Amino acid sequence: MSPDQAVLRRALDRGEEEGGSVEFKERLTENLHLSEGRLESLTAQLRHRVLSGDGEATYVVGVTDDGGIAGISPGEFSESMDVLSLLAEEAGAHIEAVQTWGVDGVTDDGAPSADDSEEAPEGIVGVATVREGAVLQDDDHIVVGTAGHVDHGKSTLVGSLVTGEADDGEGSTRGFLDVQPHEVERGLSADLSYGVYGFDDDGPIRMDNPHRKTDRARVVEEADRLVSFVDTVGHEPWLRTTIRGLVGQKLDYGLLTVAADDGVTETTREHLGILLATDLPTIVTITKADIVSEERVAEVEREVERALREVDKTPLRVERHGVRTAIEEISETVVPVLTTSAVTQEGLDDLDAMFEALPKTTGEVGEFRMYIDRTYNVQGVGAVASGTIKAGEVEAGDELLLGPMQDGAFREVEVRSIEMHYHRVDEAKAGRIVGIALKGVREADIQRGMVLLPRDADPTPVREFEAEVMVLNHPTRIGDGYEPVIHLETISEAGVFHPEGGQLLPGDAGQTRVRFKFRSYLVEEGQKFVFREGRSKGVGTVTDVTPAE
Repeated sequence: MSPDQAVLRRALDRGEEEGGSVEFKERLTENLHLSEGRLESLTAQLRHRVLSGDGEATYVVGVTDDGGIAGISPGEFSESMDVLSLLAEEAGAHIEAVQTWGVDGVTDDGAPSADDSEEAPEGIVGVATVREGAVLQDDDHIVVGTAGHVDHGKSTLVGSLVTGEADDGEGSTRGFLDVQPHEVERGLSADLSYGVYGFDDDGPIRMDNPHRKTDRARVVEEADRLVSFVDTVGHEPWLRTTIRGLVGQKLDYGLLTVAADDGVTETTREHLGILLATDLPTIVTITKADIVSEERVAEVEREVERALREVDKTPLRVERHGVRTAIEEISETVVPVLTTSAVTQEGLDDLDAMFEALPKTTGEVGEFRMYIDRTYNVQGVGAVASGTIKAGEVEAGDELLLGPMQDGAFREVEVRSIEMHYHRVDEAKAGRIVGIALKGVREADIQRGMVLLPRDADPTPVREFEAEVMVLNHPTRIGDGYEPVIHLETISEAGVFHPEGGQLLPGDAGQTRVRFKFRSYLVEEGQKFVFREGRSKGVGTVTDVTPAE
């Protein structure tokens, strides 16, 4: 027995001990289990299991009636999860989490291999947790992007917020962030990291054990309001990743940290420039107040205020003017500033109060659009595309367009399922960070920068566009043929500049034609972008698009 199968066997044994809340199924099919008469009886069975488990049931799929490991093909497992989701909905419940194991000896048609020596694809056994209550509806939800110099306490601060735990002074709470943000199953590489907490009428809902997927799902399920954090990277060599997190995630607010011992650095100014140049309302937190004197905190407060005024922003001290004023005044020009400590919890109550009341700022009306940030393949599910929904809403079963592909074409795909912070949902609206399992495409064919659209959309990808740009930093002039990397939505692609008048100088604002160097993308008027090459940086707005040649 393989190590994975040993883990599965222990899970099955525990399931048998739980009695009436556990159901074993080899497979579930639409034709058989959703037929007239069968649907009602299986719904009643599921409702009984949930009641027997005090609101939670476990369905083990891919096993015999007595719990023997059988394994089914990926296609059969996917259909089984679709059927189980419909049964749960009929019973007033929902699938909260799914865990899968691979087992040997399953042929392409799902039958066990007749001979141990016969090569056969890996079969699947899955354990689905079904919980009482309808799936999460799209309640108020804001997305906050963190920024700041390395070791200025971004992850530690967020870790303390989402758990309510004080840091030990060594960054213990930073390990609570999720390095697999849209995990439908496993296999997602880490760069940006994510955290979530929420609120109901009684106050904050935090995670008890952030490393447990079901605990994250519980927060999503119970909260009336959610706050998701996109935690970026503070090291200068990974500025590209930070830009991707701040530009490509459709954030509602920025949270910039400045350590009280270190003060405002060049990286601080760069991150602040990116946040504000993209018109993102931002909060500045002075962190690590517990390790310096009050005089040093006051000195750093003055540094922050000077840095904000240098870019024509108005600092608003929360300690002086109050949380309510900060909530009412925060904007593209007014930046609340407050002092915090993850160790003493100073300032965290004020942050809670702000995040509980701040209005959502993103979420465009219109048809569904989602730029893809990451892709991965999930056993039994298939290709998954993750990102933040830019506009509209999406439901399981929707037929969409995916692209542009390398040749500029779009491919028809179907939404198999949707998950958010390990919580399976039937639908999601603009502003949600989600993972969407897609039917009709291989994971290898999906790339960052592609977009998902309704099937009846008529998208026109472009290779070139006109833009108004501002040069934030450049050692000399920008001339015709300048080649920076363009960060637009989740697109990160080399582009060639052809400035109007032939050149742009540091601090200049002007018009330029931009041509993607390698392929076309879906670009729309009004979209903002950041460009970067070496230590040269700037921002821009798309003013006109030119159809692909």
